[in-house]
Amino acid sequence: MDYHEYVVKDKEQITATFEDVGGFMTDIYNHVDYDYGQYYSGAVLGSASDEAEYALQGNAIEDFYNGAWSATNAKETLWNDMYEGIAACNVYIDEFTGLTFDDLALNSDYEKQLYRYNNYEWEARFMRAYFYFVLARQYGGVPLVTHTQSYDITNALPRESSDSIFSFIISECDAIKDSIIADYSDLGAMDMGANETGRADRLAVLALKARAALYWASPLFNPDDDATRWYNAALYTKQLIDECTERGKRLADDYESLWATDNYSNANIMCEIIFGRRVYGSGSEGVSSTFESYNYPVGIEGGNGGNCPTQTLVDAYEFVSGDSAGLRPKDLADYDPDKPYYDDRDPRFYVTVAKNGDENWPSSNTTPLQTYYGGINAEPLTGGTPTGYYVKKLCHSAIDLSSNSSYEADNHTWVTFRLGEFYLNYAEAVFKYLGSPYATDGELTMSAADALDKTRLRAGLKSLSEVRPGMTNDEFWDVYKTERMVELAFEGHRFWDVRRWKEADEHFTSVDEMKLTLNSDSTISYERNTVSRTWDDKMYLFPIPQSEIQKNPNLTQNPGW
Repeated sequence: MDYHEYVVKDKEQITATFEDVGGFMTDIYNHVDYDYGQYYSGAVLGSASDEAEYALQGNAIEDFYNGAWSATNAKETLWNDMYEGIAACNVYIDEFTGLTFDDLALNSDYEKQLYRYNNYEWEARFMRAYFYFVLARQYGGVPLVTHTQSYDITNALPRESSDSIFSFIISECDAIKDSIIADYSDLGAMDMGANETGRADRLAVLALKARAALYWASPLFNPDDDATRWYNAALYTKQLIDECTERGKRLADDYESLWATDNYSNANIMCEIIFGRRVYGSGSEGVSSTFESYNYPVGIEGGNGGNCPTQTLVDAYEFVSGDSAGLRPKDLADYDPDKPYYDDRDPRFYVTVAKNGDENWPSSNTTPLQTYYGGINAEPLTGGTPTGYYVKKLCHSAIDLSSNSSYEADNHTWVTFRLGEFYLNYAEAVFKYLGSPYATDGELTMSAADALDKTRLRAGLKSLSEVRPGMTNDEFWDVYKTERMVELAFEGHRFWDVRRWKEADEHFTSVDEMKLTLNSDSTISYERNTVSRTWDDKMYLFPIPQSEIQKNPNLTQNPGW
C-alpha cells in the first residue's frame, strides 16, 4: 500500500481545489499583528509607553525601559512573524496565481469561486505591503524580499533604506487599489453569502497607503522635514476619508461599541471600522477571555491586574462643562497635582479607565472597586494596581471568570484601521504641511482643527473653536497629541507615535501613578508618585536581532545597538 500520513500539503495538492487555495490565503491573515498581550505574557506595548504600567513585576515589558533591552534580547517576535507572512505571500503570488481550475469548470459555483480566487492575488500583495509597514515602523530599513528564493540568497540580502521600504509600500498600494474588491459586503451577483467582513478591500489598501505616508513624513523617517511627504500624507488621507464618506462610512455613534463582540457584524459599528483582525483564543467555541483574565482587577476571581492606566493618561482627559470646558487638570490656574479630578471629564475616560469606587466593573462584580492601599482590589495584593487604576477599554465586561460562570469567553476583533484614526492622521499631516491649525487650500479643504473636532464632537466635547479659539501652533500641537492619546488609548498607537515624533525624551522618561489611602474618616487621600524610566535615543528603532546578523553578514545594526 502506498500510504502516507501527513498534514502539510504540497503545491499540487493545494492547487487542486478552490478551498485549499483559499485556505492558504486565509492563513496569511493569521500573521496580522495585534496587541492583546500575547507577546509579553499579558503586557501590551502601552505599558512600555506612558499609557500604562504593568501590575506584575518582572514582566518582559520592563526590558523596554530598565536597560535590559539589547540585540541579544531584541524582542524579535514581529520580525519573525512578519517575514513568515511575507514568505507566504511570495509563495502565493509566485506559485498560486493564474490558475483556472479547469477540472472544476462544470461546478455550479465555478464562476463565483473563480471570482473570489482572482481577488486573492491582490489580497496577498496588500498583506505583504502591510507586513513591510510593520517592519519599517519597528526597524526602519529592512531586507526587501518580493519573490520565493533560497535561504542562502535571503540570508545574504542587505537592508534597504526606510525610504525604499515606504516607497515600496505606497507603490504596491497604488498598484492594487483599483484591482482588489472594492467592498466585500456588496459583491452583487457574485455574492456567495459567506461572511467576508474580515478580508482586506479597497479601503484597507487606501488606509495602509495613508498611514504609511504619515509615518514616512514623521521626523523619525523624515529628518530633513520634506514638506512633500506631509502633503502626500494629507492628500492620501483626505482621499481615504472622501471615499469612506462616498461608501456611507462614518464615525460610530458610540465610541465604546467599537470593541463590542459584534463589531464585525453590527452596521452601526462597522460604519467606522475599515479593517480588523479576528482574534480567537483557547476558549470555548473558538472565542477567548484571555485579555480579560490578564486585565480584570485583582480581588475578582480570574483577574490578574494587568495593564494599569497611568495618572499621566488620566490627566489627558479634558473637563466637559463650565469654565473648565476644554481644559485638562494641568491647564487649571489652581491645579493641584495630587488630586486626580475624576468628575466632569471627557466621557471616553469613564469607558477606558476603571477607578476607585466604580460599580459593576466587570459586570459580575457587585462590590465597588477599592484601589486604595489595603483595598480588596489593590496593593499589597500581587497584581494590585500600582497606578490607582485598571483598564476597561477592549475588555468585554460581560465575561465572568468565576468558576461557576457560564459566560466565560467572547469574540474579539482587534481594530487595525478605523475612520477615527484617519481624521486624526489628516489633522496632523495638514497641520504640518500648511503650518496652521486653521489653514486649507484647494485640495486640502478641511483644516486640522476641523478634522480634530470629528472625534471630539463624537465624544461629547465642545468644538475647539468654542473652548480654545485662536490657538497658536504650539498650543494646537499639544492639544492634538492629547486628543490622539485619549481617542486611541490602548489601540497600539502611543508606543509608535511618540517614537515617530522623536519626542520620547518628553514623554517616556517617567510615568505618574496615583497612590490612594483610606483615612480613618472614610475619606480618600491622593498622592502623586512619579516613576523614572530609562530612555536612550537608540530606542527609537528596535535592534536588529543578533541571531539574524549572525545568519546574514550583510545585515547592519541600527545605530547605538
